[in-house]
Amino acid sequence: MKPIICLICGLASLGGAAVAAPPAKPNILVILADDLGFSDLGCYGSEIRTPNLDSLATHGLRFTQFYNTARCWPTRGALLTGYYPQQMNMDPPKGDISGWTRFLPQLLEPLGYHSYHSGKWHIRGANNAVAAAGFNRSYHLEDTNRYFHPKKRLQDGQPLPPVPENSGYYSTTALADSMIGFLNEHQDLHPDQPFFGYLAFTAPHFPLQAPPEDIARYRDNYLRGWDEVRAERWKKLQESGMLIGGLSEMEPQLKSIGLPPNTMDNLGAGEIAFAVPWLQLTEEQKRFQATKMAIHAAMIDRMDQEIGRVLDQIRAMGAWDNTVILFLSDNGASSEILVRGDGHDQSAEPGSAGSFLCLGPGWSSAANCPFRRHKVWVHEGGISTPLIVHWPKGIAAQGELRHDVGHVVDMVPTLLELAGGQPESRGSDRPPFPGISLVPALATDGAIIRKDVFFNHSGNRALRMGDYKIVSSKTDGDDWELYNVATDRAEQINLATAQPTRVRDMANRWQQLESDFARDAGSSVFLHPEQTGGKP
Repeated sequence: MKPIICLICGLASLGGAAVAAPPAKPNILVILADDLGFSDLGCYGSEIRTPNLDSLATHGLRFTQFYNTARCWPTRGALLTGYYPQQMNMDPPKGDISGWTRFLPQLLEPLGYHSYHSGKWHIRGANNAVAAAGFNRSYHLEDTNRYFHPKKRLQDGQPLPPVPENSGYYSTTALADSMIGFLNEHQDLHPDQPFFGYLAFTAPHFPLQAPPEDIARYRDNYLRGWDEVRAERWKKLQESGMLIGGLSEMEPQLKSIGLPPNTMDNLGAGEIAFAVPWLQLTEEQKRFQATKMAIHAAMIDRMDQEIGRVLDQIRAMGAWDNTVILFLSDNGASSEILVRGDGHDQSAEPGSAGSFLCLGPGWSSAANCPFRRHKVWVHEGGISTPLIVHWPKGIAAQGELRHDVGHVVDMVPTLLELAGGQPESRGSDRPPFPGISLVPALATDGAIIRKDVFFNHSGNRALRMGDYKIVSSKTDGDDWELYNVATDRAEQINLATAQPTRVRDMANRWQQLESDFARDAGSSVFLHPEQTGGKP
């Protein structure tokens, strides 16, 4: 029997006749990781311990072709508004989000939802206050350069004092604590109304900082090197049926992005800015790089532990069966190497508050396995994310894969439909949503048909249409490459020379979308009267 979405309706008696009562609206919890690679979870091929997320996958769905925008703020904007960041003046950021922009909590509020935010925000523009997006409660961690003693945090828009050093604070735990507190409060004050939770972790984004007991679990795991880890993950992904095709080359000539002057001297002889073969590293470099990956793994392990506590809270509320839980990442793992915050002390224990380390291109290539490149690029490594969807009451299938192509712009239309809303809920004074609802894919694989998916970030461009993808990078001179991603998601066989007509047609479509989105961003047609001084 094919899995179907279960629409469970109770029966109520009215005047002696049994009538169908409307189904209870599902609660919604979106969990967003920061700079997590496609293969960084156990259920996506990793050796990292992620039992809570693995369990959600075992009893839910895993998407294999879901995309983000390749960077933090454009993904967050798209996820919460349903629009490409170019439509909202957010990529490139132009100071103000388009005036017609509305956020998911504002769309869910008329449907009876209370909304809660905990974590990173990072949506650029004048409307970036969390409260202005419609959240009823929020814990906003604005300082992402310090996991142990952040200096800038806000509770419901009001500044909180800096966290003292050596206080026992760790931001991943604090973000879970905050969401648990909000859900407790919701249960006390609004037990008969649905909730929308947005839990936006900063992990495993740099700096690589984690509790020492978590780091110890992985201390020596990565001395075998990124080449071997990539091969192991690729094998697991193939055995799971998640992917077919080859493993991308490492591109050792591609320098890490970032790298301000004197950064390498600051970090010491163990750092390296290129993804060279592991055997070419010195023993000092191998130890240093293995330690960095151990910290990265520890940050993901700790995030999974804290997610487990949030899931326990939902169970304790009796809301487990009718809560839609979605987990994804804002972009691929990062090749960046830089130093911010309080700087890097070479004498400090790696992973402690005194150190400031980044993953770098070698381990980023492993985290994004089997795909090519990293965060910021719109090759598959920069834009491919895990997507886990779990909903006991609404999804009959358990442990299945979904190969449907999706994008973060699909989140708003999907969640609106699950909440009982319609695309028209956006308002006639705003452009149509460019994404589509993924609800049919919750029932069966292959249910989604879409024309294209658009990408443009930092001079890197791409368009996917069906099984084909054009992609260009300013790193490579802006020339369009063409790949059949049905068989070559590793993007190793460039078909551009062999199929120039397809490249031309797809490039024309990309330019049309780019022009359309720029028009949306600058249009006053969609402005609501409250944003134009009452003038039409």
